[in-house]
Amino acid sequence: MDPFEVRMQFLTLLRRLNASQQSIQKVVGYALKYFSGCGEDLWDCIVEECQKGSINNRINILYFLDSLCETSLLANQNSSFYVDYVSRDLGKIVEYVVPEGRQGLPNLMSTKQILESWRSKRVLDPQKVDDAMATLDSRKAALELSADSTATRPSSAALPRTEPVSHNPQTNMATQLAAFLPLTDDGDGEEELTLDIEFENDWETTSDWNEDDDDAVVEENDLCFPARDPQDDEQAMDLS
Repeated sequence: MDPFEVRMQFLTLLRRLNASQQSIQKVVGYALKYFSGCGEDLWDCIVEECQKGSINNRINILYFLDSLCETSLLANQNSSFYVDYVSRDLGKIVEYVVPEGRQGLPNLMSTKQILESWRSKRVLDPQKVDDAMATLDSRKAALELSADSTATRPSSAALPRTEPVSHNPQTNMATQLAAFLPLTDDGDGEEELTLDIEFENDWETTSDWNEDDDDAVVEENDLCFPARDPQDDEQAMDLS
């Protein structure tokens, strides 16, 4: 295959990469196979996908790099293959795999475990690993500080204002009638309906309920439902 075909096929493998050993070993074998002619180009593909891939794909690439470094050191004692590339761009890789903010939180612990393994096995220069670990520690501290400030920050949302409950029957009745009358909205000004103004004026000038109102109700009731003569009721009930 020409270099372009090698690159395109490698990108396809990287984008289909998962955390299984079978998937990882397949990409490792491909990368080692074409290292002599396309090693630098393939490494650029790794960095590119580590930057642009999903957060889950980025950690899978880091697992792949862990296996790639180990296999590279075992395959040839005279050549480190991709280990030098990993050492050179370690800071960039870590920043891509664990981006700032909560987005990188899922990959934080796994990345630290891989770096600890590289440091203990001396796969990479311990100083470079320490620098990468310091970056992760600072991001973890920033996340914890942000979480603490969010937990202690008082809520700035204004509580809904509760109106005092009126115990005046006249006021309560006006409130209930307002729900059914075609009143205009607040702030209509000169465009306010005449019905609204008349209703408010009449309501304000209406006196409280008193004995005169009781007498008026009785009179209206007598006019609408006049009392019947008891003798008429007796004759109506006589069915003989």
